[in-house]
Amino acid sequence: MSESSTQQGVHRELIRSLSAQQRRALTQKSNVAGFKALFIHCGAIGVITWLIVERVYLWQLLLPIQGVLLVFLFTLMHESIHRTAFASKAINDVVASCCALILGLPATWFREFHMAHHRHTQDKEKDPELLSAKPETPQQYFWHLTGIPIWYSHIKTMLRNAMGKCDDAYVSVSRHKAVSKEARWMLLAYVALAMLSLWFGSSLLLYIWLIPAMLGQPFLRLYLLAEHGRCAFVSNAFENTRTTFTNKLVRQLAWNMPYHAEHHAYPMVPFFRLGDFHELVKDHLSVTERGYARFNKQYLADIAPPDSLSAK
Repeated sequence: MSESSTQQGVHRELIRSLSAQQRRALTQKSNVAGFKALFIHCGAIGVITWLIVERVYLWQLLLPIQGVLLVFLFTLMHESIHRTAFASKAINDVVASCCALILGLPATWFREFHMAHHRHTQDKEKDPELLSAKPETPQQYFWHLTGIPIWYSHIKTMLRNAMGKCDDAYVSVSRHKAVSKEARWMLLAYVALAMLSLWFGSSLLLYIWLIPAMLGQPFLRLYLLAEHGRCAFVSNAFENTRTTFTNKLVRQLAWNMPYHAEHHAYPMVPFFRLGDFHELVKDHLSVTERGYARFNKQYLADIAPPDSLSAK
């Protein structure tokens, strides 16, 4: 991995400089904090679901809102596979599995993928997130935002894993059986849900889950692109990861993951402590942005063809 930074170990040195008391305070997990955030997120999904089921006036306008709430369960799943959403390992694992079923993203496989991403962030040879190239043209950018590539990737991965053909280098051989078993159970659950819907002649799942999830996916793509898009290919978490300053509503929706450089610098810090950790490290952050709209506007400007800029 090429290093353009002279501060590649800054985040590690900073963590080592924390006192034992500071580390304990920052890494203390909480079932109470986890369930409070879970109640807010899932409560909002429940309310919107009820309004859609009741076909309230202009209920169709609620579908994108439902979609955003559903796809951002990804951030809850992310916290759960880190086992920092709750103090209990069992609760983390159950919540991760529930989110996995809604998102079509097997939790056991994703944990292997994501841990490799943390070990090798922005390493062009080893970071599995870089196996799929980031958009480098406006056409690629808008195709990325449709969510179609990620849905295709999820389905392809699940089918391959279900057939026992997982050959991803980042998935340890000892986890192959668990990965295959999980994919098979998820596929079985989807078949069962489809059969029940056909049996009862119900389109309910289309309107409270599938269509909203497709409508919400572009918002998740916009959000996730900011985490490492256009960041340096170095090992310093304060340079290879972006913290995006945003409002409280977005931070709540995303389980505080806009503090993403902080999360990569010290993954053991649970979501509700990241604001505190931010205060300790904010002077060391190299890559930040004020809002997701600003980030994506700049991203598009960076990848726009030179002739289109001169034409303006």
